[in-house]
Amino acid sequence: MLSKIIFCTAVFLAAIAVLLLALFSPIPHKNNHPSNSNSPMLALSLYIQQPNISYTAAPAASAAAAGALIFHRILTEGPENTSRVVGKAQGFIVPLERFAHSAFNIIYLTVHTGQFSGSLSIQAENLEHKDKEEEKLSVVGGTGSFAFARGLAVFAQTDELHATFHVKLHLEFPNTIPR
Repeated sequence: MLSKIIFCTAVFLAAIAVLLLALFSPIPHKNNHPSNSNSPMLALSLYIQQPNISYTAAPAASAAAAGALIFHRILTEGPENTSRVVGKAQGFIVPLERFAHSAFNIIYLTVHTGQFSGSLSIQAENLEHKDKEEEKLSVVGGTGSFAFARGLAVFAQTDELHATFHVKLHLEFPNTIPR
């Protein structure tokens, strides 16, 4: 008789546990994004501008002769250098061929707009100078509005005289939509 009571109690508690789990478990998120990917996507278009600084130092060596190229530029909304500044672009690139696939070749974009605030890390893996109009680089992470971003960054030079680059970002976010 005691074994029947224990068995009935165990079955009753198991049924209650299943019922409570069914009632209070989180509902899986439905993906309403039109793409086949489970990650939300975002496209941004920015411009990297040469800052308006007058240099009094000796001219810099060419990128091919230099051991490393370290740069600091501004990001704007539009192609004109008078466009609204929305952030900065910084980087460290070793242009020598033996370092072309190095993890040290990083471009770091910091963006502060009304809608987005955060940073993106872009790995410049293929720095061979080919006759291309644009370079496609990998977005390998981000912070703030761009937390955990992955995707593609397409760089195209728009103005050789002023060293202006158009940056098209195609980002994917795991599990969340950027704010």
